[in-house]
Amino acid sequence: MTDAAKTIGEALVDGLKAREVSCVFGIPGVHTVELYRGLAASGLRHVTPRHEQGAGFMADGYARVSGKPGVAFVITGPGLTNTLTPMAQARADSVPMLVVSGVNAQSSLGKGMGHLHELPDQQALAQTVALTSQHVATAAELSPALDAAFAPFSKGRPGPTHVQIPLDVAGVAADALLPPAVVPPQNIEPDQLQEAVHLLQAAKQPVILVGGGAKRAGTPLAALAERLDAPVVQTANGRGLMFAHPLGVPASPSLQSVRALLESADVVLALGTEFGPTDYDMYATGTWPEMRQLIRVDRCAEQLKRHASALAIEAEAGAFAAALLQSLPQACSGRDGAARAAATRSAAEQEIGSEYLAQVDVLSAMRDAVPGSLMVGDSTQPIYAGNLYYDHDRAGGWFNAATGYGALGYGIPAAIGAAIAAPDTPVICILGDGGAQFSLPEVMTAVDEKLPIIFVIWNNQGYREIATSMEAVGVEVLGCDPTPPDFAATAQSFGIGHVAVGTDPAAIAAAVANSLGQGPSFVEITAPVFAPAED
Repeated sequence: MTDAAKTIGEALVDGLKAREVSCVFGIPGVHTVELYRGLAASGLRHVTPRHEQGAGFMADGYARVSGKPGVAFVITGPGLTNTLTPMAQARADSVPMLVVSGVNAQSSLGKGMGHLHELPDQQALAQTVALTSQHVATAAELSPALDAAFAPFSKGRPGPTHVQIPLDVAGVAADALLPPAVVPPQNIEPDQLQEAVHLLQAAKQPVILVGGGAKRAGTPLAALAERLDAPVVQTANGRGLMFAHPLGVPASPSLQSVRALLESADVVLALGTEFGPTDYDMYATGTWPEMRQLIRVDRCAEQLKRHASALAIEAEAGAFAAALLQSLPQACSGRDGAARAAATRSAAEQEIGSEYLAQVDVLSAMRDAVPGSLMVGDSTQPIYAGNLYYDHDRAGGWFNAATGYGALGYGIPAAIGAAIAAPDTPVICILGDGGAQFSLPEVMTAVDEKLPIIFVIWNNQGYREIATSMEAVGVEVLGCDPTPPDFAATAQSFGIGHVAVGTDPAAIAAAVANSLGQGPSFVEITAPVFAPAED
């Protein structure tokens, strides 16, 4: 039945509200006017970035912190293409994101007539990175399209999805919306659970390996680790799950010391980790930790097929950890877990080297100065150091774009999304002077939204990590020294605070702590500048 009082654009907004969406990131344009018709009166918060890439990264940061899909509204053509990079980052890191775009009138599609914002095949382009792309051609197709777009957020590995609505469809009368489809929870197969119990109960030196898929499973995970007396290795997206715990190993499986722990285990229980090379072989050696008996738990059946394991279990990591805890006896045969974890932590600290260890000291000082903060990072040296070895004090509170897709420009907008998702939580954004220049205008969104984000800028006046990589293989360093802006003057133009410090951890921590509650602000760290080796 058609509801003449609502357009498809208005019904779309109602459909988002029905699926518990509360915030939309977007830049309106003439191609999305009808999508905005119902937005102002809907109660949904609208945040305006300065570039559609910013909208996508804000949606990403929002989703990681809130646990709900981040939603971006973008225009036809360039709006969508500008959002493809954030969509690719979200796919690499399994982040639920919905991008809603316009598209040209249906009669013009695929004809190459030169219409404004025209692409040869916009939906095909979106499908290269989206888990699903839905084209709404009629009023009856809106509800099924929304169900299809939201389905991957509940089953399998989440990621970006896309819905496009043509210009000549968005403003026509809508059908009555159907209730959102209900996706049943994944069931744990009893036989697989008992097989996992059998393997773990008999293990003498078990190890647990956790990724971002387990970041909301902190309570059952800690209890399970203690029951098994098993060290818990945390990938970059799993940090904070075992803060300061004797069994915690907040270190990258790319490190030889961590690989040695995994290879010495008679059983490894892997919960919610993709086994991606940016976590497990970041040095691109082409090698892999050899695990004798791997129990792998992941909510995605396709992901489970990509690596061999003794037991592959399709289940949500937290639910499976809780089920294991209920099924295992009180006393298991694991031993020396704390000693094995401590030895691995010590070896990992030594392995990353003094320069990276000094940057980890900076991260730890900021963490201790602002407990429970969200640390959101771009690709910059302290982030590389922290991804190798750093213990954060908040589960899900350490995330960045240096793993997976590795998009520069992520930090500032992702921190904005994170701050909107958790308005009472301090947010520290860590970025380099080079990466900052990818998305510096987005700081004004933080100003508009009055978000108390502390932007910590590691200023070494260039792309030092790239420069050292070029030099290491005998390539003349070129293009790695873009002149950074005057960040003090930039902060003044933004109307925000700025303080400059050296690399002393205590001074940095004090500057960060003193910046709390002042709205957006810059803490600029004057870092060592790369100097090419002389012949």
